[in-house]
Amino acid sequence: MPEFSDEAHDAKQKMRVALLAARRSLSAPERAVAAAAVQAELVTLVRRLRPARMSAYVPVASEPGGDDLPEVLRAALPPDAELLLPVLCDDLDLDWAPYTGRESLRAAGRGMREPTAPARGRAAVAAAGLVVVPAVAVDRRGIRLGRGGGSYDRALARVPATVPTVALLHDGELVEAVPAQAHDRPVHCVITPADGLVAVPGVGPGASAGRTRGS
Repeated sequence: MPEFSDEAHDAKQKMRVALLAARRSLSAPERAVAAAAVQAELVTLVRRLRPARMSAYVPVASEPGGDDLPEVLRAALPPDAELLLPVLCDDLDLDWAPYTGRESLRAAGRGMREPTAPARGRAAVAAAGLVVVPAVAVDRRGIRLGRGGGSYDRALARVPATVPTVALLHDGELVEAVPAQAHDRPVHCVITPADGLVAVPGVGPGASAGRTRGS
């Protein structure tokens, strides 16, 4: 049951601080190994689903997936498919623009890198056949802990329930419980370096994607 008090907000922040500190403690080689494992699992999923359009993002700093993730995904998609990346709006909502190569990215707010192509509108994510999102943690119900701005909760609210949504995590970030609030939107699956693709039971189409590694 979602919590509506400041207690849930404070508990989220405490969890966020601890997990982000753990990410920062990873060495460069550890991050590289984790990124390669996450990328490989996500590429397998993309090649299986073959979406005509998908959305993802450019990982920054110690985020799982590596900063070359968009290039890796573009190579895995069908030749005529479209990869959308987020463009941060002034109100912290997300617009979406196509990724056309490394040279098409520019530095943006909050450390993000964004495509320079014309944006397609905030609702463009609704037409994606696969949605990949960042997360600090996800629990066994699919509740996602983000950075606290609410950007992806608003974006996920536009995504049809039939579209698989996948969060990328480091090991140890798939947890038993994330403090939940009314605006939180669950994801269907997570990918971790050790366990691969893990479907959240009962959330939606992620259950049909299955678990490709781990026990």
